[in-house]
Amino acid sequence: MRYVHTMVRIRDIDESLDFWCDKMGLEEVRRHENEAGKFTLIFLAAPKDKDQSAQFRAPELELTYNWDSDEVYETGRSWGHLAYRVDNIYEVCQRLMDKGVTINRPPRDGHMAFVKSPDNVSIELIQEDGPLPPAEPWVSMPNTGSW
Repeated sequence: MRYVHTMVRIRDIDESLDFWCDKMGLEEVRRHENEAGKFTLIFLAAPKDKDQSAQFRAPELELTYNWDSDEVYETGRSWGHLAYRVDNIYEVCQRLMDKGVTINRPPRDGHMAFVKSPDNVSIELIQEDGPLPPAEPWVSMPNTGSW
């Protein structure tokens, strides 16, 4: 068995690509537009997974946009969250905050943080190779909303 992708439905392609690519740092690896089915599939990969994605089409995040749907997608909490390892959790969280992303669960322990996408998808950020030493302003920062 091999992990392939996680699919999340999105309401707005531009808003979602701004979040997932410009803010989170994922890269679009391919896109499929289906006129008969009236949907667009956009596949994203983390930079360190991009070569593997090209070869195996995995691991990826699939953004699904339904062209004619006015439905507001509720995010079921039963499936949990997406998780990405990062080189420096403090730098990533600061970059996200500088771009207007709320850090719902700050990396107080130097190990883990949570943010949400515009479609309310919870994303866990995990420090690569173990936690960094606790540091301000993260240690004193409270949780915001749910994660």
